[in-house]
Amino acid sequence: MKLSKKLSPAIADAAKPEGEPYRIWDTVVPQLHLRVQPSGIKSWNVQWDRQRTKSLGKWPGVTVDAARAKAKALLVETDAHGAPLAVIEANKPAAEKPMTLGVFIADHYAAWAKANQKSGQATIDALKACFGDLYGRDLRSLSAFDFERIKSARLKAKIKPATVNRDLSRIRGALSRAVDWGMLDAHPLKTVKQAKGTDDSRVRYLTAGEEKALRDALTARENARRASRERHNAWHAERGSKGHPVWPAEGFTDYLSPMVLLALNTGMRRGELLGLEWGSVNLPAKLLTITVGNAKSRKARHLPLNSEALDVLTRWKKQAGKDARLVFPSPKGGGRMGNINTSWEEIGNDAKLTDFRFHDLRHTFASRLVMAGVDLNTVRELLGHSDIRMTLRYAHLAPDKLADAVAKLGAKA
Repeated sequence: MKLSKKLSPAIADAAKPEGEPYRIWDTVVPQLHLRVQPSGIKSWNVQWDRQRTKSLGKWPGVTVDAARAKAKALLVETDAHGAPLAVIEANKPAAEKPMTLGVFIADHYAAWAKANQKSGQATIDALKACFGDLYGRDLRSLSAFDFERIKSARLKAKIKPATVNRDLSRIRGALSRAVDWGMLDAHPLKTVKQAKGTDDSRVRYLTAGEEKALRDALTARENARRASRERHNAWHAERGSKGHPVWPAEGFTDYLSPMVLLALNTGMRRGELLGLEWGSVNLPAKLLTITVGNAKSRKARHLPLNSEALDVLTRWKKQAGKDARLVFPSPKGGGRMGNINTSWEEIGNDAKLTDFRFHDLRHTFASRLVMAGVDLNTVRELLGHSDIRMTLRYAHLAPDKLADAVAKLGAKA
């Protein structure tokens, strides 16, 4: 039998739990009822269809008057749309449901980025740092203006255009996945252009004198570290205590020298060096492989090892543990190193190099090849450029070759 009453706070309070759940229907809003559970929990519900109800909250958190107001509003929605709007929204396909940028990044894009990008977690962290103010916004409400505003503010704050562009590329890539996965109809950054002020044609390479200074600084660093270790161990020996292991005479004291020398002789990117595994190094064949997972272009490439690169890796391999996976593991824990900024800055200062980045070792490798007469397409393959236009930055370093080409045209006349 249907129990109906003009619900009031007193009636709601007086409703006692029984062995089975029961309902007390309201006579003011007949579709509203108070459901009393055997546990004593009392909740408001509205029956918007013959067999379907919607929860409105629990008593006493939701008062009688509030429950009636909620029920009336929901019934108005049902009359206008055939069902409560919340129910309609819940039944929409995933692609049509509201989703904030933050939810998209956390629940969808983060897993993909970590599985498909070498620096997936770093990308997720950078997105939050740069675009966190937009994380509460509905994904589909984002516009080009939102990102133009952030771009302008960052440039005004004296952030380098190259950094701004790198972060724009990150969010552009994330939202491209949203478009691909049907969560966005159009890309909001379609009309957002790169920040001006960057020079992709920059080619800074070591002169012969600078390269000698860098090599001398590396040697001096190695000698200083060895001398320091010897003094330290002598101190321990005098006191009958144990010192630190002695580095092999033909080896290295740490990762910096072998990493720099390998970069000079292979043109590998810093990220490729940090992710290089011994399983990709074939010393007998004088070859190493940049795997798909470790390549910026997502294309594998094979690099022949010249005599110095082979010697460096052979000596460094003897110092690696039997179970070593990475060629240049972190000194702390053996995992992948985050960066080498401190040691690289110190060695650059010691060598008195100005305006020279670690990436410029790659430019040095490419420049030497071009100046030695190696054709640009071969240089492109060795560098792993997906577009020959990136390699054309080095074309001006082969003036003799260009002059020879023009001379051949004149010879036909």
